[in-house]
Amino acid sequence: MTPKQKERIQLKIAKIKKELAADKKRWGGYYDDSRGLRYLPPELYLKIQDYSGALRYFNWFHKNFPDDSGYPVFLFEWTITLFKKGKIKEAKAKTLQTDRANSWIVPAFLQVDNSRPPAKTFSNWQTQDVAEEMGYSKTDAELSDFTLWLNDFVSGAEFIQLRGDLL
Repeated sequence: MTPKQKERIQLKIAKIKKELAADKKRWGGYYDDSRGLRYLPPELYLKIQDYSGALRYFNWFHKNFPDDSGYPVFLFEWTITLFKKGKIKEAKAKTLQTDRANSWIVPAFLQVDNSRPPAKTFSNWQTQDVAEEMGYSKTDAELSDFTLWLNDFVSGAEFIQLRGDLL
């Protein structure tokens, strides 16, 4: 990625943050983000490999939208960020949350057969289409360490037991 491309992405992030701040001001201290702008910055942060910025954003998101469970790809981006920042315990929990929101996400990323039964969910996002349209893949060189970790975690006894408890 060229410096100019990175700069354009940083400008997009700033614009989204500005629009969210204006939305909060317009609604008297509350957000009415019906356009879903709040879900866009993580993908942009990951494109420029700014995991610290992504983590700050997720912390802000959690503080300002505590009841918003997010959608599966957003949760997966959160998992990547936590892993890249060395927060493995939190990354494991977010992997489970992602799997509960859409049990096709992790297998789609790892490009493996999804023969596991779907986790119990109350999500409208529990569709295979969501996973297939996700822009992340194990072939991404930047995510090779995450891919190894994720593959080990989801095939390990801890994940299988925790996931089984959710079925």
